[in-house]
Amino acid sequence: MATYVLGLDYGTDSVRAVLVDVSTGREASSHVFHYPRWAEGRYCDATENRFRQHPLDYLEGLEAAVRGALAAGPEDAAGQVVGISVDTTGSTPVAVDGEGVALALRPEFADNPNAMFILWKDHTAIAEAAEINAHAKGWGGEDFTSYSGGVYSSEWFWSKILHTVREDAAVREAAWSWVEHCDWVPAVLTGNTAPAEMKRSRCAAGHKAMWHEQWDGLPSEEFLSSLDPLLAGMRERLYRDTYTADLRAGGLSAEWAEKLGLRPDIAVGVGAFDAHMGAVGGEIAPYSLVKIIGTSTCDVLLAPAEELGDTLVRGICGQVDGSVMSGMVGLEAGQSAFGDIYAWFKSLLLWPMGLARESAVLDAKACAALELEIANRLIPALSEAASAIPARETAEIAIDWHNGRRTPFANQALKGAILGLNLASDAPRIFRALVEATAFGARLIVDRFREEGVPIREVIAIGGVAKKSSFAMQVLADVLDMEVKVGKSEQTVALGAAMFAATAAGVFPSVTEAQKSMGNGFDAVYRPDPKTVPFYREMFGKYRAAGEFIESSLTE
Repeated sequence: MATYVLGLDYGTDSVRAVLVDVSTGREASSHVFHYPRWAEGRYCDATENRFRQHPLDYLEGLEAAVRGALAAGPEDAAGQVVGISVDTTGSTPVAVDGEGVALALRPEFADNPNAMFILWKDHTAIAEAAEINAHAKGWGGEDFTSYSGGVYSSEWFWSKILHTVREDAAVREAAWSWVEHCDWVPAVLTGNTAPAEMKRSRCAAGHKAMWHEQWDGLPSEEFLSSLDPLLAGMRERLYRDTYTADLRAGGLSAEWAEKLGLRPDIAVGVGAFDAHMGAVGGEIAPYSLVKIIGTSTCDVLLAPAEELGDTLVRGICGQVDGSVMSGMVGLEAGQSAFGDIYAWFKSLLLWPMGLARESAVLDAKACAALELEIANRLIPALSEAASAIPARETAEIAIDWHNGRRTPFANQALKGAILGLNLASDAPRIFRALVEATAFGARLIVDRFREEGVPIREVIAIGGVAKKSSFAMQVLADVLDMEVKVGKSEQTVALGAAMFAATAAGVFPSVTEAQKSMGNGFDAVYRPDPKTVPFYREMFGKYRAAGEFIESSLTE
């Protein structure tokens, strides 16, 4: 009889549950739940860089996704599930009360965005991030950003907390503690939501909250209270210990077993971020760089601790022992926008469809059908047309900072740009420049690691863009002058979560062994074109010069 685990992948727009056979890694079934409040645009304001998600979207999604996957799977699967693990976006923290209840679940905060999960892409805390960076370098004590690449980001835990407690006195007074999304869901599933008792993710704490064993956990009380007195006492209401994702957070509570249709007390693994579990699902190995490419990218590199030694890679999103696999150091980088840039250009080109809705020529039904057809065909058509343009015949250069820059050296205040426009700059040429810009942004990250003496032996790409856009992957291979392998699984991140669930349940002694049994391999390899590589080497220099000009212009 087959044994199954569930991998639960919380993305930006939806949550997906995947039912996986542990002996083969075969996906038996899956189900996706799109967050209804998020889809309506509630609690968000893009003009203010505010992106919040209601905990009800997460809870409703948890039940619907798991039940949907079980319903679509083998008849007896529910009784054979031995574990469940969760990955989420991050840093995505929420204020909780003394019992670990997210404040937005209380009636008085039900519609308060500050009481909701602050999504990874929320950039309302740019000023607070700048203060943290200045304070870390100037307060006279330990530089708590040293394992976070030396630069703290507005996308991360402390920046968001500081911004919120300054902005909203009611939330500040009601918040007993703060919890990452990847910690909160396993706590809910196990019924152990007390902030002081829930098992906190090593991945989230080390990469986003400046946690490190060297300074006994989180940044010191002296550092935090001198940064802002509003943070006084916060540290003792958070946590000291952290846990790797191969460990069991607890057993599934009777309440949630009934809600999900599963057996009580099956293993619930410690949570982690989507990119880190996705890297494992993508079969990361030492010195593999796994790029999880979707709306943005998160890049994960794995290195043996004894070989990395005392190296501290500046300008990345942290290096944490055990954040990806126990006994290894996980190094994280990323790009703040990748697929989002293509989506922005698509939206720009679709603007005239708003005029078509008022047309006297087409009825509303025909107009809606036409708009849907064009929207579905636009990016593939642009990709085909752009790929037909010889690289040396383009003059346009784009900078991919439409949503700020995550790596190297995080700066979310930066903006994107397109240079070199002329009267021949049509949509395919501009699209090609945007695709090249995302590849150049990836090259900056690869160079950052190499400049610090950390080798990259292979590049693995997973995620929606990697699977859908052969054009973008070929440009990436040409710009990096490296092969790019694309993971075979359509749900590599959820598969990674399933590998952790199997390990937490004791099916495998380690995540490495789970990979061997459950890995799906690769279905495409993009090799650099030797005729194009020299051109892109030249263009990359122009990209860097253009980026330096833009950055200096915005900071003068």
